[in-house]
This record gives sequence, structure tokens and C-alpha cells, in this order.
Amino acid sequence: MSDNEHEAKMARPRMASGALFFDDQGRIMMLEPTYKDYREIPGGYVETGESPRQACIREVREELGIEPEIGRLLAVDWAPSPKEGDKVLYIFDGGVLTPELRGRIQLQSSEIGSYDFHPASALADLTIPRLARRIEAAVQARNAGDVAYLEHGREAQHAA
Repeated sequence: MSDNEHEAKMARPRMASGALFFDDQGRIMMLEPTYKDYREIPGGYVETGESPRQACIREVREELGIEPEIGRLLAVDWAPSPKEGDKVLYIFDGGVLTPELRGRIQLQSSEIGSYDFHPASALADLTIPRLARRIEAAVQARNAGDVAYLEHGREAQHAA
């Protein structure tokens, strides 16, 4: 196989990265984007030359106006989309946002209308199913001290 043939077959997924933030009651921060009809977590696409973690930090700073410590990786999801192409999506642990830090949030008004904290049990009513599954898996991984590997927002099946 020539280099050109090999390159033509190589995957070129888009990558995006986000953070899970919690309040002191264990509820999850969900943003209300101005350009979507469902809730999202803080985050966005990885730019050229940027690591997924760096993208997460940048997106949190842009969307929320704060720079909290971003912790460990919680989940990776391979998410193909007929409309948008293949994606690899990362979720990092943003930890618990203290009242002081929440008081410093300045939403990027052109993209984010509001935010609130919600129990994991409410996710299915707030967002699209694959994101709800991804967040739920990330929360479980956080609680277990693990990392979730997902495909289509679901735990990948193990080979027998």
C-alpha cells in the first residue's frame, strides 16, 4: 500500500473536550447554550496544536470566565456522526465548584444563556441521549476512580 493510499484510509476525527463540575450536593453543572435546544457541559472543540486537556481549560475560561483546576480524565467516547463525521470526545473532572468560584462566573453571553446544577437523574430530560449516557458514565467513573471508554456513548463491549 502506498503512503497516499494509507493516508486516505486514516481516520481524521474531530475532537472535543469538556468538564464535569459539581456543586456541594453532587449535582452536575449544565449550561443552556444560546444556539442549541438542549443543555451541555462546559467545553468545545480541540484546536490545532492543543491537547484535549488544554482545550478543556480554554473552553471553561471562555464560557465561564473562571480557571478552576481541571482534574483527571473521566471518559473518552468515540462518537461517529453521519452529519458531522467521526468524533472523539473527552470529559475531565472539574471537581466541586465552591460558592466563591461560582460567584466569579461570567458567562460568555454570545454562547451561554444560563447555567444550573442538576441531579444525574434529570439528565435524560435536559440533554440528548448520547450526551446523557456519556455524562452518566463519566460520573460512575469518577465515583469508582476509573476512566470510562465509550463508543456511541455506551460502554464498549469486551471481547470474549
